[in-house]
Amino acid sequence: MAGQSALIVIDMQEAIIAACVDVPGVIERINGLLGHARKSGAPIFFIQHEDPEDPELTAGSPGWQMAPTLDRKDGDQVVAKMYRDSFAATRLDALLAGSGVRRVIVTGAQSQYCVQTTALSALHHGYDVTLVSDAHTTEPADLPDADLPAETIIQFVNSCFGTLSHPDRATEVVAAADIAL
Repeated sequence: MAGQSALIVIDMQEAIIAACVDVPGVIERINGLLGHARKSGAPIFFIQHEDPEDPELTAGSPGWQMAPTLDRKDGDQVVAKMYRDSFAATRLDALLAGSGVRRVIVTGAQSQYCVQTTALSALHHGYDVTLVSDAHTTEPADLPDADLPAETIIQFVNSCFGTLSHPDRATEVVAAADIAL
């Protein structure tokens, strides 16, 4: 995929990742990507969900805080959001466009909610999208008739995105170790 790439880290916040699977591994892989992005000069955007009606996600609350083991630096951009779509009512599109970005590399939590929604929205906003197959996470889903393991949800999101096509846009699902920045 040609053009400037940006790394997007979605909602890796204490309350959001509390029940998610493989959080240490996902953070380790995201941190590796952050190091590569910094080395290559690729823009980095941390997305931080806020919900004034949810005490755990009210700005400044303990649950709203980013995971402490995430390698965030002072100069990294943080974009506040209130919806699953990181582009909805935020400055993300303007920041990406202003940086000359053509491709977004998507990581974070939770796979079937904010990660998938943001990846799909990025396509509609004109960006090529790389979903990092092993750098997004979620928690198990309690359905009325059964439970759905988190690992199955992650695999399903990867599978759906891996077969997605969009006019004039490129999509791919790639493991963190194979990401080129």
